Amino acid sequence: MVIKDAVFIKSAADKSGFLHFDKPLIAICGRSNVGKSSFINLISNRKKLARTSKDPGRTRLVNYFDMGEFALADLPGYGFAQVSKGEKLKWARTIEDFFASKEHISHALLLIDVRREPNEDDITFINYLNHYIIPFTVICTKTDKLPKTRIKPAVKKIADALTLGTGNVLAVSNDSGFGRDSVYARFDEIVAAYNMVNADAETSDESDASDESGDEE
Repeated sequence: MVIKDAVFIKSAADKSGFLHFDKPLIAICGRSNVGKSSFINLISNRKKLARTSKDPGRTRLVNYFDMGEFALADLPGYGFAQVSKGEKLKWARTIEDFFASKEHISHALLLIDVRREPNEDDITFINYLNHYIIPFTVICTKTDKLPKTRIKPAVKKIADALTLGTGNVLAVSNDSGFGRDSVYARFDEIVAAYNMVNADAETSDESDASDESGDEE
């Protein structure tokens, strides 16, 4: 997959502004300081598509992007301590409303800092995705902060902590572009699965229509 001409679509403050697409929608999730905006810029090949900030917790809306063959939804980060309890509840409600409409979500990418062990928030979020039966991939960010020899063991440690196979945990560097091709390959799989499901649904609808026509006298 090659992503060209990725564009920002809109932001949504609550479910009244959520978008539905006729192509796969992939959600970007993770702690507020995990580098979601930098990751979006990495995969889009655009340095300023998503706004980055040194201050975590800046993403407070659901931000939608058109990536060509699929759409992307950047969700508010979780686990940021320096906001009010009311603001945290508002973010949590937005995320819950988003995933409650699971029919429009093809996949979720959960970003985790490769230098940090998954915490209770990360595990809770994975349980949340499993509850709604939403397929997901873990993306380990900030690998540029580790020596190359430590990346693979760190990824395995995270996979073990989450009881996931290492094939479901991909490592990337937002600085060097390391791991981007592996992410693109996962996008290809997501798009192919979406197209297959929709092709089967269309075939089923056509078969049902044919059967109804044949029953007429």
